[in-house]
Amino acid sequence: MNSIKVEPKYNSNINPRIGLIALASDFIIEKDFLRILKNQNIDFFVNRIEIYNPLTSENLIKMSKKITDVTKDILPNQKIDCVVYGCTSGTIAAGYKEIEKKIHLAKPEAKVSTPSTAAIKALKKLKIKKIAVFTPYAKDLNNEVIEFFKKENFNITSNSYFDIKNDTDIGKVDPEHLYEVLSQMNLEEADALFVSCTALPVLQIIDRLEKKFNKPVLSSNQALIWDTLEKIGKNTSINGFGKLFLIN
Repeated sequence: MNSIKVEPKYNSNINPRIGLIALASDFIIEKDFLRILKNQNIDFFVNRIEIYNPLTSENLIKMSKKITDVTKDILPNQKIDCVVYGCTSGTIAAGYKEIEKKIHLAKPEAKVSTPSTAAIKALKKLKIKKIAVFTPYAKDLNNEVIEFFKKENFNITSNSYFDIKNDTDIGKVDPEHLYEVLSQMNLEEADALFVSCTALPVLQIIDRLEKKFNKPVLSSNQALIWDTLEKIGKNTSINGFGKLFLIN
């Protein structure tokens, strides 16, 4: 038998690459990304980061210490166009600059997006000043999210929360129950509703909520995916996921 050496030809057309750092306990975030990215020429890679329960600022900061190692293992030694840290309350607890610094230690060329900073950017893009806020968190963490938005000069008109202490339980929330709960929120004085947490199944009900309220509804994953697409220059009008994806 003769073995013949053949020279490979490599693909010079490389799609934009998104690297997601997902919480080990998050059932929802990958599904939400894939719902929106499925028909686009974008490559999507995921690695998971260990989480510590109960959900407290201290445990969220502890979790963030592993960001650099987790980022390194997303296509090691390969370029990533945007690295996404998939935790809203974790970004608020640790601080965006600290998360960006840890990601850049592993992928210095990557742009960085997080749910909390993406939400601020999206709200400003929609020219929204007054928001109703829903979170699934325990009271203390819920209050930290409220304070974060207040410091960013948003007027919080109303707030509701589930008081869930374990991150795994957040992803188990029934979307129809969530729709009923959110439908009952008071948005009379609000310009929009923001629903926090990447693990909460909000994306699939955003259109229905916007039709009910006749106001924009934003979620952590929706804003995060929108901002990620903005950062890689691939944000075009996409139907079915709220008004945010329809603005230029």
